[in-house]
Amino acid sequence: MYLSKSFIPILKNNPSEAKIKSHQLMLRVGMIKQASAGIYSWLPLGFKVMKKIETIVRQEQDKIGAQEILMPTIQTSEIWKESGRYDDYGEEMLRIKDRQNREMLYGPTNEEQVTDIFRSSLKSYKSLPQLLYHIQWKFRDEIRPRFGIMRGREFYMKDAYSFDITDEDAFHSYNKFFLSYLRTFKRLSLTAIPMAADTGPIGGNLSHEFIILADTGESKIFTDKRIFDLTSEGTNLEKSSLEQMRKKYEQFYSVTDEKFNKEEFEKMVLEKNRLITKGIEVGHIFYFGDKYSKAMNAAVDLPGGKKDFVKMGSYGIGVSRLVGAIIEAKYDEKNEIMKWPLSVAPYDVAIIPMINKNDSSALEKANNIYSELNKNNIDAIIDDTDENYSSKIKKMNLIGAPYQIVIGKKSEGDLLEFKEVDGESQDLPLNKIIEIITKQKNSN
Repeated sequence: MYLSKSFIPILKNNPSEAKIKSHQLMLRVGMIKQASAGIYSWLPLGFKVMKKIETIVRQEQDKIGAQEILMPTIQTSEIWKESGRYDDYGEEMLRIKDRQNREMLYGPTNEEQVTDIFRSSLKSYKSLPQLLYHIQWKFRDEIRPRFGIMRGREFYMKDAYSFDITDEDAFHSYNKFFLSYLRTFKRLSLTAIPMAADTGPIGGNLSHEFIILADTGESKIFTDKRIFDLTSEGTNLEKSSLEQMRKKYEQFYSVTDEKFNKEEFEKMVLEKNRLITKGIEVGHIFYFGDKYSKAMNAAVDLPGGKKDFVKMGSYGIGVSRLVGAIIEAKYDEKNEIMKWPLSVAPYDVAIIPMINKNDSSALEKANNIYSELNKNNIDAIIDDTDENYSSKIKKMNLIGAPYQIVIGKKSEGDLLEFKEVDGESQDLPLNKIIEIITKQKNSN
């Protein structure tokens, strides 16, 4: 792929309306374009990153046995009236009427929709547990959309729902998603910490937010910093293993501001271990029992002829928001260098030939390198423009391919100037470069 043929409209300077790193970079390198307040078109570079994140999210949902469905963006108001949330949800819900004057809404979440699907499809406890998820656009009419895609009105989200017959079984499902989220964020090179959180309009009495630390975060967090040393390594999907894993995290005080209690914090956490800072929510899980199943009569037959309402949980990850969250975590604003995790980078390698109008050999060499990388499933982009070396490097640093190959004076014989986007150059043959990148890709 030649840069000159790519739809990557790069701006020379940060747009004045962008106040945080992610919004600035996404506009500057042409990842998104604002369509209206809080609503964006996703251009090729940004869309490519988001789809790679989506793939990782999907893979980790599949690993715990969740099954993918697709629910509509437009929902009938009737099911929301059944649950009692239609009037309670507030002005964030976009309410509309179709040509038959029926009340509809653009779905901000899907508890009612999925409960309606379940109750009309499954009738016996023998079909449980069920874990269902979908990845779909959602809309919430934020009163003050800001920070680009971090606090937009339209967003791309994975939400999942669990159905169980007992609280014990439901906690097992909850813990599966708890583990799935830890694994998902690790693959995105993010340290996301589960923190006890308020359930908000979803309801219920058990909830965790997964937070990454960031100065621009809107969530204030209070935590024991030893929680950052924990890992989920060795955890499997067995009930006891998952319970132990969650208890390991919950032994440390770690909450968002809605759940904060100063007396508890100072009692439970030694002063040297206290951390009060800001963070970005990248995932949220809830357990709410029969809140929706009871209101909407979603019951199953039990042994002996009795019926009972299913116990439910809800599990969300902001797929589009994660693009911004990764930028907030990884972008070196001072040096204007973005280093995407290899797992979601728009390109694995940027090939930067120093082109002389009277000598086409550098571009020919770049084409040959591109061909070999492509054969090894390494995605590359060639900067074939006639700009100077400094301009090319600056541009590719912003785009953020994790690796760069520079074809210039140092590229003699079989050796190529190779570097990580934020690292030091070294002279290596192409086969060694391919080996390094392939090994790193396989580790993800």
